[in-house]
Amino acid sequence: MEREKILIIDDEKPTLKMFSLFLEVYGFSILTAESGEEGLDVFERERPEIVLTDIKMPGMDGIEVLREIKRRSPTTEVIVITGHGDMDLAIQALNLDAADFINKPIQRQSLEQALSRARERLRLAKIRLHEVETRQEGENFIIHIQGNLNAYSESLLRDAYDQGVATHARRIVLHFEPATSINGAGIAILTQLLLESEKQGVEMVMAGLSDNFRRVFDIVGLTRMVRLYPTVDDACRGGMS
Repeated sequence: MEREKILIIDDEKPTLKMFSLFLEVYGFSILTAESGEEGLDVFERERPEIVLTDIKMPGMDGIEVLREIKRRSPTTEVIVITGHGDMDLAIQALNLDAADFINKPIQRQSLEQALSRARERLRLAKIRLHEVETRQEGENFIIHIQGNLNAYSESLLRDAYDQGVATHARRIVLHFEPATSINGAGIAILTQLLLESEKQGVEMVMAGLSDNFRRVFDIVGLTRMVRLYPTVDDACRGGMS
């Protein structure tokens, strides 16, 4: 059975070696490149489904690499590697449909979470699951969100929200599946719905948000507008966030 290919792009050889050691454990076939330009050459030749790229590199940087890979192959999942204090770049990468970001120095748990997100996004893309699904649970109306929350999700999410309002549920719970990615347009949609729910007197909460996206929501101010819970059950009970 052919092993899953993964491409690592970083101008620091020790980082490439460290990633190679980590990723071999997960059964990947490792491809490496020491510059953005070389990375695109390897990508074009090998077509891996997952790419990890450093953000800051001489010449072609990680944002340019991400943009070009997505232009050539929109379904390829790209994880960007950032330094501490680079949250603006991380958010820019998410807006370009990066699967996730991880900070240096790399922690195994962060890498595992990012890989899990990328693999789940690939799986969802292949089977084409619905991105937004709803269900009622007692007095709670739950909106499950998976895949990519972006400008194309607005009508789906708004229809789901309207359904929740129509049921007169006590609480609307936005539940983010582990693989969910959210870009700037998705954040704007969530902000609009939160403002609308406040105006209508509808309680809206969120559950299941990953640590990375919780940080992003902190920066853009969403966490000041909504209560966050670790699980759907916690959100439905309405306990401490």
